[in-house]
Amino acid sequence: MRTSTINLQRPLSRRLMPLAYGLVGVVGLILALTWVALQVQVALAGFLNGESIWSKAQKQVVISLDAYAAKGDAADLANYRLNYEVLMADQWARDQIATGDYDYEAVAGSLRRSRTVTIAIPGVIFMLHHFADAPYMRDALQAWRSTDSSIAQLDTIAASLEKGYATGAITYAEINNQRERIAAINSFIEPRSKLFSRSIADGAVWIGGVLFGGVLVAAAVAALLWLGMARRILAGIRGTEERYRLLFDSAADAIVMVDESSGRILDVNRTAAAWTGRSASELVGDRFVHLFAQSMAGQQAGRAAANVLLGAGGRTRPVETQTSLATWGNQPVRQAIIRDISERVAMERERRIAAEALASIAEGVIIADAGQRVISTNAAHTELTGFTTQALQGKRLDDSRRLPNGKPLPQSIWDSVAAGHNWMGEVLSTRSDGSSYPEHLSLSTIRDADGQVVYYVAVLTDIHEAKTNQHRLEHMARHDPLTGLVNRAEFERHCAEAIAVAERERLAVVVLFIDLDAFKIVNDSYSHAIGDRLLVKVAERIRRQLSEGDVAGRIGGDEFTVLIPRLILREDARAIVNRLLATLSEPLLVDDYEIVLSASIGVAGYPLDGDNALALIANADAAMYAAKTEERNAFRFYTPMMHADTRRRLQLAAELRQALARNEFHLVFQPSVELRSGRIVAVEALLRWQHPERGEVLPAEFIPVAESLGLIRRIDEWVMQTTCAQVQAWDLAGVPPIRVAVNISARWFGHPAFVDGVSRNLQSRRLAPGRLLLEITESAMLRLGDDIERTMQTLDTLGIAVAIDDFGTGYSSMAYLKLPAVTCLKIDRSFVTGLPGDSNDAAITVAMLAMAKSLGLTTIAEGIETEAQHDFLLRSGCVEGQGYLYSYPLRPEEVQHLLCPSQPPVPTRLKLVPPKRS
Repeated sequence: MRTSTINLQRPLSRRLMPLAYGLVGVVGLILALTWVALQVQVALAGFLNGESIWSKAQKQVVISLDAYAAKGDAADLANYRLNYEVLMADQWARDQIATGDYDYEAVAGSLRRSRTVTIAIPGVIFMLHHFADAPYMRDALQAWRSTDSSIAQLDTIAASLEKGYATGAITYAEINNQRERIAAINSFIEPRSKLFSRSIADGAVWIGGVLFGGVLVAAAVAALLWLGMARRILAGIRGTEERYRLLFDSAADAIVMVDESSGRILDVNRTAAAWTGRSASELVGDRFVHLFAQSMAGQQAGRAAANVLLGAGGRTRPVETQTSLATWGNQPVRQAIIRDISERVAMERERRIAAEALASIAEGVIIADAGQRVISTNAAHTELTGFTTQALQGKRLDDSRRLPNGKPLPQSIWDSVAAGHNWMGEVLSTRSDGSSYPEHLSLSTIRDADGQVVYYVAVLTDIHEAKTNQHRLEHMARHDPLTGLVNRAEFERHCAEAIAVAERERLAVVVLFIDLDAFKIVNDSYSHAIGDRLLVKVAERIRRQLSEGDVAGRIGGDEFTVLIPRLILREDARAIVNRLLATLSEPLLVDDYEIVLSASIGVAGYPLDGDNALALIANADAAMYAAKTEERNAFRFYTPMMHADTRRRLQLAAELRQALARNEFHLVFQPSVELRSGRIVAVEALLRWQHPERGEVLPAEFIPVAESLGLIRRIDEWVMQTTCAQVQAWDLAGVPPIRVAVNISARWFGHPAFVDGVSRNLQSRRLAPGRLLLEITESAMLRLGDDIERTMQTLDTLGIAVAIDDFGTGYSSMAYLKLPAVTCLKIDRSFVTGLPGDSNDAAITVAMLAMAKSLGLTTIAEGIETEAQHDFLLRSGCVEGQGYLYSYPLRPEEVQHLLCPSQPPVPTRLKLVPPKRS
């Protein structure tokens, strides 16, 4: 029995809803008018409150001013000023509102300062703005305005008295004269103040009466409208009840109304009387459950329930019941709809056999008799095999099926199924066009009451796509999805197999570890998509150089491996390695870009360099690293010393993590000299690592390790903090202010917190932004991509300058010279070393200096060591220079002594080359 909560009286409730809405509207209207009246009263109360405060302030102004005139007490003058400010705040708010164009928040703030009740301020502003000319309000405002000039006179008197008392030149006659003026002004203000109060009070009474009358009239009109609407709706409801009865009795289904509390029938329609063979009067009062042959206990609400309806003469009728709860007045009733399902039951009986066969399958189906001969198939089978039911009728089910090895299905399968077991397995099935496909076959039986097999049911599934997907997944599990080369696990498997063969046949196996040089620059300069397509082309080139039996793999990023089995000696791989280096250094065309790369290759062989796959790959990796470190675009055979270098790098990495905590870093500063005058104008902060055991470790050795470990940002932050602290210390020591340059890595420069970090350091040390110059290399700017312009703009806004370091040594882009904040261009020492003799270096340097001058950039040359270099750069227009010609890097105290020679010297072994320059 299906139960729902649909109310039978919903149409009536819908008809009555307008009455409810109308009543709500009437009440809402009355409440709204009442609220409006309340707000107006609150506003008037605010006026009355304001009038009271204004009157008190006016009186207190007169009293305080008179007392001040008599005694000259500053407290009286202060009290006068306090109350005078209240009067002026009210007067200013009034005049601002009268203009019609005013700042609401400013007016409200002025009223708050005059101590107007906060809740009444919006109403006061509204009344002054919209009802200034209303009865009583006009009179009140005229009385208020008439006192403005008198109050102003009081302030004039106060100023005169204050001046007199301050200078001591006031006379007794003058005091009496001023007190008489105060009394006269008070006589003028007092009646107008009373008129203002009386007008406001009369206005409040008048508005209250108007609002009460309005509410009363609106309520009366709304009530009349509601009564008229109710009369029309009730007349319509009476007609609706008659139509409802007509529909109730003419319904095709039997409808029974049952008392929810007692379970007895309250009303039935004609169909119910006809099906039960009893009149309506006989059914009313009987229990509802007596109409059915089966018990209704245990039936769940919300579910359709089948039952048997009892009729006259012992006849029965299969039915389905559905109930819904309704309310008649205050009485809960249940409406039961009884539907005849005789035809449906008959149809379900006829389809039961087919339904049992097809209920649990969604693929092709064959139904065969006890002799395994086909009786029927479904549409899915026809679509799958092309055979129709007519084409297969009378043929054995297994005529078109074989085992995967081509043999027919054995009798044991049929015996197992006949014994009560299900059989599932893979078979090779033939279509009507003669083609075959792999198929998953499931065999089961339908038995009669005695347990004998009546039908065989075969469920078929085409698993061609599933097997293809399985093969594809197996391929993906073993191969790199981008290049199609084998992945690390599969490469190791091939390598292990090749080592096993080489061990039996006393041969050599070689593993090549290939790493592309500067591939990250390609990704940063073009895009990762271009980088991926480049890797695909690299893989194709590697594959073309291999012979049959060789295996190429990609084990991550831009790292490839090659397995060369069945060699006599490890050195026999030299030829293929040279071919790989040559082919990988040729230009690659990717989309519209021509990209030139190179590769570093490491070579390790069995049995000399390892006896398992992991050892050969690791040793080839170490050899590759040696090739990349020493030369690039080269290869190296593995030697045990390479692992020693690797271990040293690992040890250096571990010690580098502790260097910051142990305070092993320190800074030295190399002066930058103005070439024309020889004056020191700046210094560059240089990082040094004083290792407790190795001594001083140069940045060229530990900076790459710090970058690979991700420690470079922490080191950069330490350098920035220490530099700013040192500049502050120089300032406190009286050192002339100079610019200090700090080298910044790409990783920190591109970090979201970079700009905030630099700004906080400057602020914490109270340093001007112009004291700091940030140096960043061209290659680092290239790696930052699109974020560089946003960062430069922010630095320029803060007033922090940037210098492009090592200009001309990387992938030079003139666009960087136009970026905001770029003020300096540093010429790399590689161009300065050959000056002035090398014509190429001279031409490049002159061109860079001319370009920088045209762009308004300050040029700084690095690595100046001879007078000839100094003179050439000076003549060519270079502004500043650094190098051993002027000074070695100095400790902070040495810089202080150099810039302040009059201060006591510090012990030093410094030797300037030359010691002095004119």
